Amino acid sequence: MFEDNDFIKTCDVPGPTKEAIRAIIVYKSEVKSTDVVVDCGCGTGGLTCEFAQRAGKVISIDTNPEAIEVTSKNLKKFGLGDNVTLINDDGANALKDIDNIDIAVVGGSGRQLENILDIVDEKLNPKGRIIITAILVDTKVEATNKLKSLGYNPKLMEVNVSNGRILDRGILMISENPIAIMTAQKR
Repeated sequence: MFEDNDFIKTCDVPGPTKEAIRAIIVYKSEVKSTDVVVDCGCGTGGLTCEFAQRAGKVISIDTNPEAIEVTSKNLKKFGLGDNVTLINDDGANALKDIDNIDIAVVGGSGRQLENILDIVDEKLNPKGRIIITAILVDTKVEATNKLKSLGYNPKLMEVNVSNGRILDRGILMISENPIAIMTAQKR
């Protein structure tokens, strides 16, 4: 796992996904060296970099050209990228040209979550995994309802991470924004 402070960041690109959350996602994904992973809404490329170390192929998508540029810089910084394709497009449009997905990670959907999940469902291999991260309650409900309507049995985990900062008189725990991680597997 890379440390959060190791990533190149900008004010206009969200991320990276925090280290503890990346660790849970990588673990829950059960990624194998032969898997094709799609990272929809890659931001600074935190998950892209983690999956680039472990998967056979990673396809990262973001509508923001600066996100694609920052992800590319982070891949180069960590000596990764030979197995990564970066696509500057909206998720639904980019997914139409991608087949045989083993793992789809949706962290940003540009208000197209249901459409993206419809396309992912069509392209996902048997036993393929979907992982959705959400900070808004509305997104959690929308994702859960959509996955259920597609025949999945989604699992939901809310993660609250606090990190300690050492002070002269003790340890101050500083909490990060809670995030939901939804997982589902195709039958």
